[in-house]
Amino acid sequence: MELIYQVKTEKSFDDAVMSLKEACASVGFGTLWQLNFKEKLHEKGLTFDDNFMILEVCNPVKAQKVLLENREAGFFLPCKVAVYEKGGEVFMGMPKPTELMAMLGSEALKMVAAEVEEALVAAIEKAV
Repeated sequence: MELIYQVKTEKSFDDAVMSLKEACASVGFGTLWQLNFKEKLHEKGLTFDDNFMILEVCNPVKAQKVLLENREAGFFLPCKVAVYEKGGEVFMGMPKPTELMAMLGSEALKMVAAEVEEALVAAIEKAV
């Protein structure tokens, strides 16, 4: 199985970021934090020409289930979704929660991860 889920969008980078935030909120995931690597690297005097925005998103109910099942699973929280430019095109994607949680070997975590993945894939598809 693939670790990454990603799709191409015809939206501009900024529109894609805004759409993804709104779509995540519509499926119960709030944006906790965001980082644009292009801007951060430029602040540090480094060159990186394409935007790459990481959004950390969370559904508190799902996060609580994960943490109650296995505290170390918290290393995978919050969920990350990204919008990035490559070769003049804009993409959205995420690491698949099912693949990350599968590494911990818990059926209960796999079930929660599947619910989270389904919601975030729906959000990405809506944002495209």
